[in-house]
Amino acid sequence: MITKSDKNKVRQHRHTRVRGKISGTAERPRLNVFRSNKNIYAQLIDDVAGVTLASASTLDASIAEAPKTEQATKVGALVAERAKAAGIEDVVFDRGGYLYHGRVKALAESAREAGLKF
Repeated sequence: MITKSDKNKVRQHRHTRVRGKISGTAERPRLNVFRSNKNIYAQLIDDVAGVTLASASTLDASIAEAPKTEQATKVGALVAERAKAAGIEDVVFDRGGYLYHGRVKALAESAREAGLKF
């Protein structure tokens, strides 16, 4: 039987492998996604300077109680809005080792619709 911790270790290994290939800069930051059972988080990260430029999550007060996929859609739109306010249009998408499906896909598509290019 595969436990939850085993699944997370496999995901972390996948994420580490992907992170060897992609990196964010000030001009084109990395849009990182972290998905927990309850919440979803998105950050724009400049890996050169090691700083977070913008972030959004389901913990923000502006995101009301809704199904998880709708929350992810709102988080994608919110992080894109905050990125535009910071003068960022192009990003590198980092799905964090998760499949590009469900909440991760909903967040990415809403960020694209809101104006981020990746």
